Amino acid sequence: MRTNTPHNSKSTRETTSKKSKSSNRARIIFRGAFIYGVLILFSSFIVAKLFSTTVIHAEDWNAKANETFNKIDTIQPIRGDILACDGTVLVTNLQFYNIRIDFGSEAFAKKTFIDSIGALCDSLGKYYPRNDDATWNDVLMKQFSAKKKNRSFKLLSRITYEELQRVRNFPFLNLKNRNKSGYREEPFQRRDCPYGEMARLSIGSVGQTKTSKEVHGVSGLERSLDSLLYGTIGTTRPVTLTKRIGAWADKPAVNGWNVTTTIDITLQDILEQELIAMLDSCDAEWASAVIMEVSTGDIKAISNVEVDSLGNYVEAYNRIVTAYEPGSVVKPISMMIALEDGLVNNLDEVIPIGASFAYGGGRPITDSHYNSQLTVSGIIEQSSNIGMAKVIVRGYDKNPAGFVKRFKEIGFLDKMHSGIYEEERPRIHSNPSRLDMSRMSFGYATAIPPLYTLSIYNAIANNGRYVRPRLVKGLSRDGVDSILDVTYIRDRICSEENAAKMRSMLRQVVDGNHGTARRLKHCKVPLAGKTGTCYHLNLQTKQYETGKKRLAFCGFFPADQPKYSMFVLTFHPRKNMFGAASTSGMVMQNVAEKMYSRGYLGNTVDFHADRPAKAASPLINAPATPGAYSQLSSQLTQTLHPRVIATPKGNVEDSNMPSVANMNLRDALSCLEKAGYEVCFTGTGRVKAQELIDKKKVLLTLSNI
Repeated sequence: MRTNTPHNSKSTRETTSKKSKSSNRARIIFRGAFIYGVLILFSSFIVAKLFSTTVIHAEDWNAKANETFNKIDTIQPIRGDILACDGTVLVTNLQFYNIRIDFGSEAFAKKTFIDSIGALCDSLGKYYPRNDDATWNDVLMKQFSAKKKNRSFKLLSRITYEELQRVRNFPFLNLKNRNKSGYREEPFQRRDCPYGEMARLSIGSVGQTKTSKEVHGVSGLERSLDSLLYGTIGTTRPVTLTKRIGAWADKPAVNGWNVTTTIDITLQDILEQELIAMLDSCDAEWASAVIMEVSTGDIKAISNVEVDSLGNYVEAYNRIVTAYEPGSVVKPISMMIALEDGLVNNLDEVIPIGASFAYGGGRPITDSHYNSQLTVSGIIEQSSNIGMAKVIVRGYDKNPAGFVKRFKEIGFLDKMHSGIYEEERPRIHSNPSRLDMSRMSFGYATAIPPLYTLSIYNAIANNGRYVRPRLVKGLSRDGVDSILDVTYIRDRICSEENAAKMRSMLRQVVDGNHGTARRLKHCKVPLAGKTGTCYHLNLQTKQYETGKKRLAFCGFFPADQPKYSMFVLTFHPRKNMFGAASTSGMVMQNVAEKMYSRGYLGNTVDFHADRPAKAASPLINAPATPGAYSQLSSQLTQTLHPRVIATPKGNVEDSNMPSVANMNLRDALSCLEKAGYEVCFTGTGRVKAQELIDKKKVLLTLSNI
């Protein structure tokens, strides 16, 4: 048996070691070769791709680059503010914020969230109590525990900057690293109206259009003045900078104009209150009204209110500039033309009326009540269709188109350019038949927007000067202010003498014993105007619906020295009041009285006027004898002119005066004016004290309580 010797064993180990080293070296060489091969292949691929990109497909890549750098983005302008005539902001842009949480953030601090959720929900419940602490906890834990994390959970919406500062300090949301809290702020601008719903009815709203995401006005003044408010869109394109691609503004955005309107916020408030009160009283479907300053044509207030299916008062379509058959409010325009053309001169001339007037081959013209005869002035006072037609037929029996031509000559058919977006023009047949011409004279066979009719009444009040109604008073932007001049449609549409005659006739409509608006006679402010009633024309059946009426009142006040003109239109009252004077006319009466009580009609009340030039000393020596006390009392009364301060139940001089303590000014004015008082006030806030300074004059002292 042969055994291994130590010498043989050593030789074997050496051989094995040599083989192992050779094998390791081969593996290293193989790995190196493989890596070098991969690098060579990868480099070859890069070179090939580079060659393909820069040589073979160079034109394609250049086209894509040009497409990217030629891409034009838009810069949205900042929408302008709408201001009242005194500079008061009616609507402006305010910055708001949405707060979002990214629960799917990679760095979201889960343990810190769990530890802080109690304190966070406590803060949310305190400042945003729409949810209590427990509900906030459920909402947040539901988002936190969801398998698919919400990367943009809206925690709060439309908060102000002041609220934002507070939210930033809420537990967990105040982590310095916002990736850990997922906290995100989303700023945006929103149109805001400081006067709330009161002015919102006429200011309107904005929104995106159907064709683009641009925000434009969709109703009210926002729509009427959109071309001025919106501004001009800017453009931007990408440019290569040293370390990045930046944006270069090719055409900077031009912000919209700040538009100073002719609107008086106080009159706007009064008008809306009165329209809504009238709708409440007579259950009408809608009502529209406009107040205009006689000398300038400034539209001081305009309101269109209707009742929706839920019984809420909402902004309606602007019917003040919508053409309707006007009814009898057109008669004064026809009468003014008759005076100018010499068809009548003497207001006391008697015109035979009778039961009907057959003319033009159609149905005989009739009146609502019988008159055997009327004076020229009485035709307007009692609103006689027959009388008005007979006067106009005198001059245009053989030339009906000449009557329409007269409307054109005075500028009545011109585009008014008042600044109201929806403005329509009158629709009057240019070559009417004799029958149509006779109907036109008293308000049928035509379609005329109320604003156009009011403009003629305003011209009559303005001694015949036909001023253009306007809604825009001035523009401002980037330090540039421009005031728009008062313009005229025609310098004059009638002589001063005939304008005076027309004012006299319109005054008789209210003051005359048979006037159609005689119920308005006892207004504190003398009114002049004309009623108008017209049946609703169903556009589908082309038939008049006698159960539905449009009731109008158009006029001006004070009647002797007109300062304001006004048109009110009411549609389909269903209870209590069914006449033009009792609905639309009462709105004008109530508005005029409130304007009077606020000093708009040149009747500024100075409650210091009865004080002596030099106040007497309050230190009066005591009487020497007991019998002199009554004399001293009289002396004090004459010297100091003491006034009685109203108690909650009224005062000694007038126990019927209602108490308005702690009311806001708007409610206090409404309460006292309904009771027949003239009101002046000092301060701001709520009523602290009320003082009777005359038989029907009250001084309110306000303070922020």
